[in-house]
Amino acid sequence: MLKKTSLALAISMMAAGPAFSGTFTNGGFEDGNLNGWTQGGGYWGYNSGSVYVPYTGGALPTAPQYAGGTSNNTIMSGGTDPITGQNTVYNGNYSVRVNDSNNNYSVSTLTQQVLNYTDNDIFFQWNAVLEASHGLSDSDYFSLTLTDDTTSTVLLTRSYSSASAAGLFKQYGRWYGSGWQLEHIDLAALGVVGHDFTLSLLASDCPYGGHAGYVYLDGFAPVIQPPGPTVPEPATLALLGLGLAGLGVTRRRKTV
Repeated sequence: MLKKTSLALAISMMAAGPAFSGTFTNGGFEDGNLNGWTQGGGYWGYNSGSVYVPYTGGALPTAPQYAGGTSNNTIMSGGTDPITGQNTVYNGNYSVRVNDSNNNYSVSTLTQQVLNYTDNDIFFQWNAVLEASHGLSDSDYFSLTLTDDTTSTVLLTRSYSSASAAGLFKQYGRWYGSGWQLEHIDLAALGVVGHDFTLSLLASDCPYGGHAGYVYLDGFAPVIQPPGPTVPEPATLALLGLGLAGLGVTRRRKTV
């Protein structure tokens, strides 16, 4: 009877609250897809039959405006950006590119929320590519925001149009490239460990259809990710070595 009571109590305690702390799903996009991320998109200043946000002057697009719209996000599996020559992947085998280099009014977004995040740190990397165009409020553009949903506080924001990127980003002809930028949010120092967080990223063309903007995202994790491809674990390397050794023995036997 005592064992049954203890078991029932344990089950009720598990049901009463989350058994595990939250973590960002597929933060480095190593699933090779966008599993865990919410996408959105549409057009800025052009009615294409998708989500339509007309340009009326003085208002840059925001991610909530494009929730549920058609996205323009691409999983990248290596190589270099054709404009900047930068690696398209910061760490591991995959990253994501939000929007692209086609100047067709498009806007694309990517967001993820995590509940009860109990790690002390959040790290990630971004790399923006923006085509020189107009003014601060009507150029191709990207914005990135990390929000503490528990306190409704913005912990990090990065926002650049091609007009504000001039002089800050490296210039490639008529384009500007930020290169890979490492972000680190020390949640322990801020006293917000265990809160709920949302990362929101948007990249858009200009509203006149003449200039494009896009951004890469990678390495979203509680520990810093070193640049470069994923290196096999030692055990995997050992197995690979044994396999090659076995292949060598087989070849020698056939030769004999």
